[in-house]
Amino acid sequence: GPAGTMEGPPETEEAKELGADDIRKPGQKMVTPSPGFSDRVFYETLLAQRPDSHMAQEWCVQYGVLSAERAEELLVQINRRKGKAAGGGGKGKSPSKPAAKAAKKRKVEDATSVLGDTGLGAAAAYEGAGSIGV
Repeated sequence: GPAGTMEGPPETEEAKELGADDIRKPGQKMVTPSPGFSDRVFYETLLAQRPDSHMAQEWCVQYGVLSAERAEELLVQINRRKGKAAGGGGKGKSPSKPAAKAAKKRKVEDATSVLGDTGLGAAAAYEGAGSIGV
């Protein structure tokens, strides 16, 4: 019969791509999971606590858990970040990418120096693993 007239078994929570007839929000690629689904709870909470989280932004947009207005705002940021023009067909990489990589490298070096200062070398994490404190 016509679509939507039969009640099937309840949907299991797994990532499903949207079909051509599905209603979607800006940037949505996947079927929206139910509010209690653990991935959704994680990413919505992450986005609330760290609105600049690229991972949370992309997940929430792709799964359509945000309002259409908010999804549109984030989609613009995501596309800009990935070097895609709003009209599509963006070519070339943004010149800021190498600078971002250098900043990440510095953070790693800083973390290593902090570990060195506290006497926690790379091997320290494994020393005494599984033993009881004396």
